[in-house]
Amino acid sequence: MGDEPTAARRRFTAALRAPARPRSARRPTSPASLIDELSAAVGADPVAFRLLHLKSARDIAVIKAVAERAGWQSGPAGRRPQGGNTLAGRSLAYAQRNGTIVAIVAEVEIDRPSGKIWVREFTVAHDCGQIINPDGLVKCIEGNIVQGVSRALWEEVTFDHKSVTGVDWVTYPILDITETPEAIDVVLINRPELEPMGAGEPSIRPVAAAIANAIFDATGVGIRRVPFSPDRVKAALS
Repeated sequence: MGDEPTAARRRFTAALRAPARPRSARRPTSPASLIDELSAAVGADPVAFRLLHLKSARDIAVIKAVAERAGWQSGPAGRRPQGGNTLAGRSLAYAQRNGTIVAIVAEVEIDRPSGKIWVREFTVAHDCGQIINPDGLVKCIEGNIVQGVSRALWEEVTFDHKSVTGVDWVTYPILDITETPEAIDVVLINRPELEPMGAGEPSIRPVAAAIANAIFDATGVGIRRVPFSPDRVKAALS
């Protein structure tokens, strides 16, 4: 098979990212994570940089809402490369799916010796049009976030030249209860003038990019490929 995924593998990894909206297996966090690197290159705050280039009132409102709830402190991304064994970073990403708009701020801690990441907290702003069941909506978003963290940090379908090699919870690890976020704070933006646009999948889309941006904020290093496993993070930091 070589290093490049087969067509079947490409289809499978794309479906894990976002159904009906394939992303490259090699660049699953693009372009959302590259926006932070672009903003850093010009010394701009990631929130301000996005707002500068957006025109949709709904997009702008979602990003402003998540920044306000998270207590966003202005400054360029990647500004916090630091010493010690624990690195802290914070950043955001946003995405659209079928008319629903989601912005996420992720706060991460990275254990430098092991390369292990803990996403300590998420703040989520969610606009899916008219809200019918707010309690159910929040639970749906929380489930998407936790599943997205598992995929971003651990889950990877591995192959050799003959078959799939990730066949159990050792060779295909998932997020366990000790690694779940300390808090997921959700801001719901209700738009009764619009039809309901769905919440089953939109909030999972920006999770990996938000984590990647927070890693960049903590280390100044952009990691292009998920999962952000300890070995991959250690290699990037070295």
